[in-house]
Amino acid sequence: MQVTITLIIIIITVAVSLYTMQKPRVLNSLMMNPYQISHSGQYYRLISSGFVHRDHMHLIFNMFSFYFFGTQLEYIFQQIFGGLGGVHFIVLYLLGIIVSDLPTVFKHRKNIYYNSLGASGAVSAVVFACILFLPLRDICFYGVLCFPGFILGVIYLGYSYYSSKKSKDGINHDAHLYGSLFGIIYCVVFYPDSIRIFLEQMGEWKIPFIG
Repeated sequence: MQVTITLIIIIITVAVSLYTMQKPRVLNSLMMNPYQISHSGQYYRLISSGFVHRDHMHLIFNMFSFYFFGTQLEYIFQQIFGGLGGVHFIVLYLLGIIVSDLPTVFKHRKNIYYNSLGASGAVSAVVFACILFLPLRDICFYGVLCFPGFILGVIYLGYSYYSSKKSKDGINHDAHLYGSLFGIIYCVVFYPDSIRIFLEQMGEWKIPFIG
């Protein structure tokens, strides 16, 4: 197996997550707590929170998604940025953790009991960066239900926005939403031609059973 940046990030995240699952006090000190960030200057939580997870299923889902999309995005970045492809990939991932949490920090900065953790914001940034470059590539559920990436992307954004306003399930949907948008914005800013690539591919799409 080739050692990629994606694989290295996964190994680090799995190791830290498994360790902190057995050390509640350490886990609590690394989670994203808006109050501690705003009032105690514990800004490191904006990064550390992306490397810890609540349980095994949370960790597996994030790392499974990251492995497939991260490997693809690494290759794309190497093609368009050359030797700086790896740097852009790392920056996108780390900034994805930070940027996706900033709205939550502002929203809950007075709530000392609010905590959030997981790599979902960064993973969402990676997934949507991939969708920008490969909007027609199928994303499949359980290897059976497959849809073009841009369709699932629109559904995901809509669901995340709705859930951030209405849901009280304890999931930080804002991180999913803003992480996804950040992934798109990052690529557009540093590689404006990504817009043309997206539009050209979308121009080839035909609605099933019609075209």
